[in-house]
Amino acid sequence: MAIRVALIGLGPIGAAVARQLDGRSGFRIVGAVDIDPLKAGKDAGDVLQVGRRLRVRVTEHIGGTLKAARADVAVLCTSSALKTALPQFEEVLKQRVPIVTTTEQAAYPTPRTRRFAKRLDEAARRAKVAVLGTGVNPGFVMDTLPIALTAACERVDRIEVHRVQDARLRRLPFQQKIGAGLTRDQFEHGLERGSLRHVGFTESIRMIADAVGWTLERVTDEVIPKIATQPVESELLAVDPGYVCGLIQDGTGYVAGVPRIRLHLEAYLGAPESYDSVLIEGSPQIHSMIAGGVHGDIATAAMVVNSIPVVLAAPPGLRTMRDLRLPSFYSGRR
Repeated sequence: MAIRVALIGLGPIGAAVARQLDGRSGFRIVGAVDIDPLKAGKDAGDVLQVGRRLRVRVTEHIGGTLKAARADVAVLCTSSALKTALPQFEEVLKQRVPIVTTTEQAAYPTPRTRRFAKRLDEAARRAKVAVLGTGVNPGFVMDTLPIALTAACERVDRIEVHRVQDARLRRLPFQQKIGAGLTRDQFEHGLERGSLRHVGFTESIRMIADAVGWTLERVTDEVIPKIATQPVESELLAVDPGYVCGLIQDGTGYVAGVPRIRLHLEAYLGAPESYDSVLIEGSPQIHSMIAGGVHGDIATAAMVVNSIPVVLAAPPGLRTMRDLRLPSFYSGRR
């Protein structure tokens, strides 16, 4: 029997999830929710561009949709901030429906989000279902993958992860999130507002540290603009020399004054080489590189879809990639 899925948040990632769900026989999209009034009332297949009508009407109401759809699981792709998305989580959990979400701050509790994570965990336990925050990053490349690689080590001294992406291949919201096309002043203003940066470094660093048993004394997360030195463009926008074409971000976790975990991200239009690499310094030393990198949009949706069966079998509460069975590709056959 197909797993019945309700989608909450029908933006680019929600649409990518929908296309993967629609392409696998083990899933059925039974509900679709979005706050955009221009989407309400339309067939979800048209809104999500899956190539056919789904005979599922988009609504603006989470509770009523889940109740009518009899969903087995909800996929929530709305906000990066746990505080902002928390009322939506609670509305889903009132219907006792488990959740897989791309909300980055739901991936792992941090001091900044701990009280919201506790509230979400308690709501999930009352509902007797599991909630998981996942995606490509946080969720895989910069936390789950390096954690898995440490399993082959007898000693780990330091962990460093590099993710370099040519943002020309990414969707427009991503290009905007890294500041492409802005002036330096506009970029700095966006940093102050919190609208420009990759969300999830702190979550990934703390997940890694807890996995290997390191007590962090502090975590830093620093962002600087990448300035174009020559004209560069994607299919979606063009950047002149002297303007921002992306960002460089470094997150560091310190143990007893020593930087033991470093996450380095370069995401900009025109990066000459895309790759993901993990360096585990210890015994033995492990250096793993994925040439071309893991495609952010495809992999984010895939992590969500492939995690659904895992979440359905998980114990109640807010769960993380650390404490669940590692997901794998799920073709739809059980």
